[in-house]
Amino acid sequence: MNIDFKNEEILFLEGETGTVGLIKVAYENKMLFIATQDNEEIVQFLESDDIIAVSNFKKDKRAIRSQAYLSREESSPIVILNKDHPSTKRLETVLSIGEKVNLNCNITPGTHPEQDVLCSCDSLSGLEISKTPTGVKLNKNFDKFTIEKF
Repeated sequence: MNIDFKNEEILFLEGETGTVGLIKVAYENKMLFIATQDNEEIVQFLESDDIIAVSNFKKDKRAIRSQAYLSREESSPIVILNKDHPSTKRLETVLSIGEKVNLNCNITPGTHPEQDVLCSCDSLSGLEISKTPTGVKLNKNFDKFTIEKF
């Protein structure tokens, strides 16, 4: 299933207990800096049509928009935590950036430096999202989505 949206728009995939917002990196190719638990910094090169995916377990669209803005407009680095870090239990908003993302409810939020997996609610788990030149492609039909101005 393909869903098209513009660079100035955000696509919300709405689950029963969480929401994922998707925007495009847009404008230009960029670099993403990922701070790991090993005191390393990974640099990921992004293309303008790559996806910024933000998952929120309170279904708070403002939090999703804010995190997406910080990543796209302010180039805020991503911080990866150890699986046993106490803050992983308090993370309500997590993100993934790249050409594809797999939503999964069986991972610990904020602990995956590989940017093709994102913690999500049960009802969105299993969705695979891939970039297209004009939006995204989902691996299965999904009808609970809205597109809004970003």
